[in-house]
Amino acid sequence: MNFLTEILEVKKDEVKKLRQYRTLNSFSEEKYFSASPLGFKNALNQKSRLAVIAEIKKASPSKGILIENFNYMKIAETYMNCGVDAISVLTDQNFFQGNISYLNDIASIKSIPLLRKDFIIDEYQVFEAKANGADAILLIAEALSAAQINELTSAANDCRLDVLLELHSGSQLDKINFTANDLIGVNNRNLETFDVSLDTTIELRENIPAHVTLVSESGIKTRKDLDTLKSVPVNALLVGEHFMKSDNLVKNTKEFIEWCLI
Repeated sequence: MNFLTEILEVKKDEVKKLRQYRTLNSFSEEKYFSASPLGFKNALNQKSRLAVIAEIKKASPSKGILIENFNYMKIAETYMNCGVDAISVLTDQNFFQGNISYLNDIASIKSIPLLRKDFIIDEYQVFEAKANGADAILLIAEALSAAQINELTSAANDCRLDVLLELHSGSQLDKINFTANDLIGVNNRNLETFDVSLDTTIELRENIPAHVTLVSESGIKTRKDLDTLKSVPVNALLVGEHFMKSDNLVKNTKEFIEWCLI
């Protein structure tokens, strides 16, 4: 059993429990469900620089605890004050030590769009994301069939959520309808080895239509990395570990945004 398969087995149990005590209609009663979304995809199309999606996560399966004094509200405020374009919030509890409550709390102070980053396999999770203040959700191509991608994208559209569809390799390209899913994330982390290479983004760019808003994810740390991705080109970057392990989040976030200037 590979790691993704292990995660998905846990998610199936989580969804089963969620369906036992919630209905889809019950999510519409939550305060954020009827709120007008902040446009996630629109926020990523900056003219003068690469857009930045800054991530909030306490831990990862491969690196363990990333930040000991984890104050997610303070991190979110710092990101917003420093001028990032969107925030990704890890809500998976078992593997990343996240929580859906983090998303809900940050939504109360948000001035920029929020992405729910989790392993979403069911429409209940989509509705749950909207009810807790998300403006967009992550779907992972390797975790879903083409039919599931279409169904969950449709559910997101019904909830007025944008979808960031993520893939890790060219083997997933045949699943994607680039008309319905025109916001694509390329994760540079190999799911089998956990090795990270920007070559993944470079190689897949050639097979992704020009009209697609393209986000490069994972392993982006240095000015040289950004210069490489500018030449690909991509529209936006999703950055987590670089910020979470920073000893001066304000300085490093502002510096990173400056590096994004084209």
